[in-house]
Amino acid sequence: MKSYTVTANGIRQFVVEEGEGAPVILLHGFPETNYAWRYQIPVLSRHYRVIAPDLRGYGETDKPASGYDKRNMARDIRELMRALDLHKVVLVGHDRGARVATRFAKDYPELVDRLVVMDNVPTRIVARDLNASIARAYWFFLFHLVPDLPEALIAGRENIWLRHFFSDWTYDPSTISGEAFDTYVRAYQAPGAVRGAMADYRANAEDVAQDLADADVKIACPVMSLWGNDFHAVGKLFDMQSVWAEMADNLRAYGIDECGHLPQEEQPEKVNALLLDFLQGWKG
Repeated sequence: MKSYTVTANGIRQFVVEEGEGAPVILLHGFPETNYAWRYQIPVLSRHYRVIAPDLRGYGETDKPASGYDKRNMARDIRELMRALDLHKVVLVGHDRGARVATRFAKDYPELVDRLVVMDNVPTRIVARDLNASIARAYWFFLFHLVPDLPEALIAGRENIWLRHFFSDWTYDPSTISGEAFDTYVRAYQAPGAVRGAMADYRANAEDVAQDLADADVKIACPVMSLWGNDFHAVGKLFDMQSVWAEMADNLRAYGIDECGHLPQEEQPEKVNALLLDFLQGWKG
């Protein structure tokens, strides 16, 4: 595996890459970095050129003060593709990365051969269906919107903040522990890292407006939606088959048992098998 930085769309993006052939771009979610794909990259790279950037505001990628609406974050990936001379890709996104990938698929349909979204309810659907139960499960959406306060409360307590999410969001609360947990804590202790993640959430109003503007446009390419059946804020709260049927006609949808919000880390063998099956025939 190699790592490098590329300046694209005005920011320096940190990328890890492995393999050759048809390109597959992996977009991580919150509260993670491209380290989230450590179980997928070695497997997928036997067949594909796998490219995993840190998103704007996360990991080793720049953390500017603005530009976190999903249209601009999708443009980050578009310009990364230009820099790497990629003309068409498969996009795999988890959580926040799935929001970026979904916006990319709508804004640049000619550039996406297939789309995979993991444990994600589209932004406009969360906003549209918001009720007391959803608000309780998505409390962090609202907390992260508050200017400055989250950063002040989290500073020096990044391990407590992250331990809550990794324990609450997984079927087995010990899944993210040891080296994995320490790696994420170090990432979010870096200057600007918490602010960058908060800025991602604080683009919510822009994201909803963008999603509403083309809500009637289905995603053109084949889509596979995966989710953890045991996550209280997704699989247990939404009819995910119906949710993604609103987004795409050419859809495969799979719930994964004994799995919470982090399918690629909690059930990597199942996820890898589903990815390889969905990607069959992708030649670039």
